[in-house]
Amino acid sequence: MSLFNVSRLLGKTVLITGASSGIGAATALLFAKAGSNVILVARRADALKSVADACVAAHKESGVTQGGKFATIQADVADKEQVASILDKIPSDLRAVDVLVNNAGQVFVKGIEHIGDIADIDVEGMFATNVLGLIRLTQIFVKEFKARNSGHVINLGSVAGREAYAGGGIYCATKFAVSAFNGSLLKELVNTPIRVTEIQPGMVETEFSIVRFRGDTDRAKTVYDGMQPLVASDIAEEILWVASRPPHVNIAEMLIFPVNQAGAGVVYRAPK
Repeated sequence: MSLFNVSRLLGKTVLITGASSGIGAATALLFAKAGSNVILVARRADALKSVADACVAAHKESGVTQGGKFATIQADVADKEQVASILDKIPSDLRAVDVLVNNAGQVFVKGIEHIGDIADIDVEGMFATNVLGLIRLTQIFVKEFKARNSGHVINLGSVAGREAYAGGGIYCATKFAVSAFNGSLLKELVNTPIRVTEIQPGMVETEFSIVRFRGDTDRAKTVYDGMQPLVASDIAEEILWVASRPPHVNIAEMLIFPVNQAGAGVVYRAPK
């Protein structure tokens, strides 16, 4: 934490989607340690409670006296009605959100089927979570940020939003959409103090590969054979760093690779 000017995050309120595991959970913990208030949004109520409890403990352990308010909202960002009701579910003392972290959907990618063999349910599911949910929630909070003339939108994209690859036709399309949306938002808010950031991770060992291979954990592990991938806390640290920049500094894009990755399909693996 010594590399961050955490004083800029003291008492700030951060809303994180997909906060029940992986990057979202790791990000929530770091904001808790930095003295922020955190609203955790995800589908799994039991997992949300566990992360919220961990945030309380992390804040207490940090010794920081500001922040430390935590709330959970069970919601599926793929559901239009549930997204529309999120604002009303935020406790009144946390209503003034300072940072929106759109993380939900980062691991939502099912299958590696090629175009022509992709099931409609997977196409619709990926777009509903990765694109439509992100857009709807951002629209809600951009209005809030404009009204207060302050705020920061941090969208989780991917290297897949910069480079398409075989077997990722729909996932790549969703992440290209996120990148385009982020770029438009950045330009539309250029005459305001509102900041807009896209975080674009490369290979991160979270639930991503397990979901992609439809629960086949053994196959998922082979994705990282011979190399050291990023982990959730690596990306969480960068999200926190971006959010802790001085108000006049906006990190518009951040591409993050493990040291042995240089592109969507460019990975060095040590020989066995």
